[in-house]
Amino acid sequence: MIEDILEYNKVFVKNKMYEQYKTSKYPDKKIAILTCMDTRLTELLPAALGLKNGDVKIIKNAGGVTSHLFGSVVRSLLIAIYELGIEEIMVIGHTDCGVGHMDSDSMIRHMIDRGIEEDKINFIRHCGIDFDSWLAGFDCVSDSVNETVELLSTHPLIPDDIKIFGYVMNTDTGELMTTEEFKGE
Repeated sequence: MIEDILEYNKVFVKNKMYEQYKTSKYPDKKIAILTCMDTRLTELLPAALGLKNGDVKIIKNAGGVTSHLFGSVVRSLLIAIYELGIEEIMVIGHTDCGVGHMDSDSMIRHMIDRGIEEDKINFIRHCGIDFDSWLAGFDCVSDSVNETVELLSTHPLIPDDIKIFGYVMNTDTGELMTTEEFKGE
């Protein structure tokens, strides 16, 4: 599959198909979106929000969550704020998220099934990694979004003038709802 992607890339560059995507590194709408890496959102989310290349900064991870006050998500948002001029943050969870109801025991079983030795897992635990929190999922997507919004809103390095909002997107229709409007999982 990677070979197919690389072959397509050669054609893309040769035919100058990149020209329609040219923009600057500064987001035109001054918005950063933190969302999930779910494949259903790759084209659906920008299309459903009327976004084009260059409009916003999109940060994706499993579940669209901030799991650490000083992890890569917050680092990316701080760069977006201080270096790239964003003024608002949208945290967008979605329906039927794979991180929902995920648990660390199941993940560890999958790791062992794929050949990761238990000694390595135990060593990582011994180094202070709490698998229960690090690999935890969530039971309710709107609660997860609200927790991330709260964490970012009270973060000591995020200025008070940054507006932060939480939403849930329906992965079937693209409908965007506030966490209060969302009635579901």
